[in-house]
Amino acid sequence: MADYDLVIRGGTVIDGTGAAPFAADVAMQGDRIVAVGSFAGSGAEEIDATGRLVTPGFVDIHTHYDAQAVWDDHLSPSSSHGVTTAVMGNCGVGFAPCKPADRQKLVELMEGVEDIPGAVMNEGLTWEWETFGEYLNALERKPRDIDVCALLPHAAVRVYVMGERALQLENANQADIAQMREIARDAMKAGAFGFSTSRSLSHKTLKGDPTPTLRVQEEELRGLALGMKDAGSGMLEMVSEWAPDHNAEFAMLRRVIEASGRPAVFTLTQRHARPEVWRDLLAHAEQALADGLPIRPVFGPRAVGVLLGLTGSQNPFSGCPSYKAIADLPLAERVRRMRDPAVRAAILSEDPKKESTFPLMHRLSYGYMFRFGNPPEYEPKFEDSLEAIAAREGRTPPEVAYDVLLESEGTDFIYTTLSSYAYGNLSMAETLLKNPNAIMGLGDGGAHVAFILDAGYQTWLLTHWGRQRGMFKTEELIRRLTSDTAGAAGLHDRGVLAVGKKADANVIDWDRLGADKPYVAHDLPAGGKRLLQKVHGYDATIVSGRVTFRNGVPTGALPGKLVRGPQAALA
Repeated sequence: MADYDLVIRGGTVIDGTGAAPFAADVAMQGDRIVAVGSFAGSGAEEIDATGRLVTPGFVDIHTHYDAQAVWDDHLSPSSSHGVTTAVMGNCGVGFAPCKPADRQKLVELMEGVEDIPGAVMNEGLTWEWETFGEYLNALERKPRDIDVCALLPHAAVRVYVMGERALQLENANQADIAQMREIARDAMKAGAFGFSTSRSLSHKTLKGDPTPTLRVQEEELRGLALGMKDAGSGMLEMVSEWAPDHNAEFAMLRRVIEASGRPAVFTLTQRHARPEVWRDLLAHAEQALADGLPIRPVFGPRAVGVLLGLTGSQNPFSGCPSYKAIADLPLAERVRRMRDPAVRAAILSEDPKKESTFPLMHRLSYGYMFRFGNPPEYEPKFEDSLEAIAAREGRTPPEVAYDVLLESEGTDFIYTTLSSYAYGNLSMAETLLKNPNAIMGLGDGGAHVAFILDAGYQTWLLTHWGRQRGMFKTEELIRRLTSDTAGAAGLHDRGVLAVGKKADANVIDWDRLGADKPYVAHDLPAGGKRLLQKVHGYDATIVSGRVTFRNGVPTGALPGKLVRGPQAALA
């Protein structure tokens, strides 16, 4: 008889605390770690980790798997990048609570804000719920390859309570706020991890309508936060344009946190039109923490990058009538037609923004567009932008973009740094990586499925900032992906390889770790497409003591569960 269910032998343990690596074996029994170090006994299953790193499973606190988690038992791409727990429901969008008559409203909002095709959601969502608690019950019934945690989405709450008034951006009245507070309290008691809200102008439906939460008053936010206070749990997650006055907006957030006593996290990116605002927001967050208010920024380790291409959902000419006329043709035929001088002239003569349904189109600039390359280049130089190439060659930026799209028979991408790249380098990310109050995130797994693939940031963080740059110790980068994110979400039962903690782990071949060039797969409901990439270097990923991936290939094990609310450390 074996002494343990699973033993990882002979690896170099990086335990998630930031401590120096050490040689040790790790034993697991059921869903817990029961021994770390040198111990007697054997495992029913053993993994030889000689020459490998052994780390906790990664915890991602900013994802959008709210729809995918309903129909899919594999939450890729995150699960293939070592993620073992994901927090979804960010940015104020989701699918509960929802009255039957409002289902399409929430689908349209998610379609515009997070670029998940409506047809995919209409086929994949089962709508077995009305309340948030019922939505959690539906999630709980489906096994999957990682654990999921859910935030209560403000937009859904607002539509549920206010109906059309919410969509018209009317202010909530006292009765509305009282009902929202009650919904928030009940959701936290049912197992929500908090509530999320958006004040971003970029968050729109495909029709161009803004998110219902865009201009909500402080009193409404306070009411929802007080609902968390009533329940005694939950965090506030917010994304904002921080305009017109970012100082006043942060002061409002601070007052809400002061009133509720609940922690908050907020998205911190760099808008290229206002490149220094992030520094003020970081300073405000540090002051709040010094004053005893846990308000932490969430950032990405690289720029938010849009992939524009003929195989994805968007390209610089998607809004042009002449391109729309051929957009549904097979790729090879589309490329052939686009090489026709008459078609080329027609497309280049049209305004791509006038009829575009892409909510972010107004933020795209040729000065921030680059050839993506293979292997992908995530820190391109401004002199290599399509705008700079056009200036050197005496052409227009659209002409250069057009020709780049047709390279490699239309399979290449144009990499567009949407935010956090105003300096033409990753110095902002470097600054935040050095700041202990800033939290790693913003991969948006499950969202922007056919034009952004930042969900693999965990692998990229380790390879770029750790192996290639060597600017940060591996143990610190692992801490940023494990105990730090887990602690921010209230998941104190995981994120560290220690006795009593949850048995989630990765066995990593450091020298092989990496991800290939993104490709398009048509594997969503209704034949929907999304960007994926082949990942290598993860010898094994373990969730609740069971191996879910071996060498990047799913094993078929589905131990992932719904996590209901913050978790205390396991005894």
